[in-house]
Formats: sequence, C-alpha cells, structure tokens
Amino acid sequence: MIDFETPKPIEQINNVVETVALNMMRPVSRYYDENEHEIPWDYINFMHQAVKSMGGTSMAPEERPAKEGEQKKKHPPIAYQRLAHMVEMLAWGDAGMYLCVPGGLLGSAAVAAAGTPEQKKRFLSRFAGDKPVFDAMAMTEPQAGSDTSAIRATAVLDKETNEWILNGEKIFVTAGQKALVDSDGFMVVWATIDPSAGRAGMRAFVVEAGTPGCSVTKLEHKLGIRVSDTASVVLQDCRIPYDNILGSPTVEKTTKGFKGAMATFNATRPIVAAQAIGIARATLELLKEVLEENGITIRYGLPRHKMTQTERDVI
Repeated sequence: MIDFETPKPIEQINNVVETVALNMMRPVSRYYDENEHEIPWDYINFMHQAVKSMGGTSMAPEERPAKEGEQKKKHPPIAYQRLAHMVEMLAWGDAGMYLCVPGGLLGSAAVAAAGTPEQKKRFLSRFAGDKPVFDAMAMTEPQAGSDTSAIRATAVLDKETNEWILNGEKIFVTAGQKALVDSDGFMVVWATIDPSAGRAGMRAFVVEAGTPGCSVTKLEHKLGIRVSDTASVVLQDCRIPYDNILGSPTVEKTTKGFKGAMATFNATRPIVAAQAIGIARATLELLKEVLEENGITIRYGLPRHKMTQTERDVI
C-alpha cells in the first residue's frame, strides 16, 4: 500500500525551510527583483552555513565512496525526497533567491554525473569551505541554442604543456558571474574535441574561477528571476589542466559525451519539477487570497458562457 504521509524528518525540515522562505526570502525578494544583479550576500551566507550545519556541502545529496570490495550504495529515497521538498519550499519563497543558494547547481551535477572520484573530491570539496562557492554549466551557444550536436566551442590538447585550450562563446549561463567572479567556484564547459564527430566529440571541461582566457562579457536583463545572474562567457585560448576533462579524452563511435550531458540533465530534472511546483503553489495561494479579498467565488460547475469575465480568466 502506498503511503502518502510526509515522513517526519522531511516535515521537520519543511517547517525550518518555510521559516526561511517567509522571513528571509519574501521580505526582500521584491527589492532584489527591482535591483537586478545586486547580490543578497546576507541570505547567501546564511544558507551556506545552514546547509553545512545539516551535514552537507551543497543542496545535492552527499555521495559517499564505497569501500574496497563493497558495492556502491544508492542514496536512500528519503534523501531525494528531502531535497525535492526543500527545493519546492525555497521556490515557494522566491525562485530567484532559491537559485542563489550556493552549491548544487548544474556544474556540480555534471561533475557528480561524469567525474572520477578524484575529480569529485577536488571540485566538490570546495563547497565545504568557510565562504560560499557557486558553480555553473555552459552549454548553450549563440548559433546553436541547446542543440548539442551543433556546438562550436572547441577543446584542443597542447601535448607540449599537457593542457586543453578552449575557444568559444557560451550564453545563458546561470550563476556564471557568481561562479567565475564572485566566488572561488567553477564552470563546466561543454566543447568538442573533434568537430567532425558530432555528439561523439562532445566533452565536459571544468574551468575554475580566475583562469586566464575565461571572461564574463555580459549579464542578461531579464523579465523575472532577476536576482539570479544569467551570463555570457567568452573562452579565448583558455588553458586548463589535462585532468580537468570529465570522462574519456578519446573520440569513440558511441555518443558518450552526449550521454554525459543527458545524465546531468536527468539528475536535475526532478529538482526543476519541484521548483515549478513551489512556484505554482505560491501563485495559487496568492490568487486565492486576492479572490477572497474581493469577495469573488469561482463557480467551477458553470458553463463558460455563464461565468463572469474574472471567472473565465481564472479558469
């Protein structure tokens, strides 16, 4: 029999996160929406310490490496339930402010999905530091959109220095400014090591904050979610260590690079859905409040032609 009761540990966390949403997010969300690109550092620092106090280093469930001879254990379902409930409640508070929670964005998801144990330790451990750290993922390009087979950003191996040289332009990079400029973070860049190989040539590369040749060139002015920056990034002869490639450096007949990108999205899509539910719930509650204040009752059983204009708009 399916149990639809919310587990008590999750219910307790929901109460805490709801308090954060009501007291730290909603009172300032309008201000940051009207003052685009201003960063809510008080909130960010609080959330960084809050996540650490719960035993994590980011919003994602912790992955503990299996001991020698031991099979890798999957996260218990409650860990993902807890994360989904937290994201829903934070998005209910404010979608933009939720995206300002340090750690646990698409960049770290890509490292978790395609990185080696050494890479996961090297890149993800920085979220446990004293200062908040952000990550980002750069895939979309001006001429390609999100068509991964049309990506033109290139990665060429310099065998003399054992470095990858990245060239290209990326747009719509969520938290690009925070990851590359405002914190000691990193950005995962999807580029091709063989343009003729299509999706099979796609690979992910980690570009760390402060790397020469990587620059944020533009911050988008948006219609909503303004407190979360959306950046354009240019890579011009950007050199990164050989070990900063996620996955195999050889081109194979399979589409392993593309599968790595899809694994990243597959891991985060339930969280995006939780965010959408939080926004929808906040909208529904606000609509209900406005209707009650104006003494309007929606008569759901009536044919549309017998409804008032307000009722038709709501339906």
